[in-house]
Amino acid sequence: MVEKFVGTWKMISSDNFDDYMKAIGVGFATRQVGNRTKPNLVVSVDDQGFVCLKSQSTFKTTEIKFKLNEPFEEQTADDRKTRTVVTLENGKLVQKQCWDGKETNIEREIEDGKLVAKCIMGDVIAVRTYVMEA
Repeated sequence: MVEKFVGTWKMISSDNFDDYMKAIGVGFATRQVGNRTKPNLVVSVDDQGFVCLKSQSTFKTTEIKFKLNEPFEEQTADDRKTRTVVTLENGKLVQKQCWDGKETNIEREIEDGKLVAKCIMGDVIAVRTYVMEA
């Protein structure tokens, strides 16, 4: 099921991301950069079953490698250290990050050939949309 996410995805829109970054505690300066950055998302799976999510931009490149349903330590782009687990639920790739008693989810799914990432913190939801690069 992860295979449908594999490829290089180019961001075409980002809605409400500043409010999401505020909700997870990102400072003003980092939010300014984050709002201007339109990263590519590269998704791959190796022959051992590890999934790799790489976010590439001129500002910063981050990469996580994981197996579905196995918790791991993540250093996020905004420097949070989280305990993260990624699951596949109803065709969605759900990334749950926990840190300092807080929790956020990033739900990625394919809709009409686009990758839609919903970043959820409490009642704040940001939506970032990507198209597959040719």
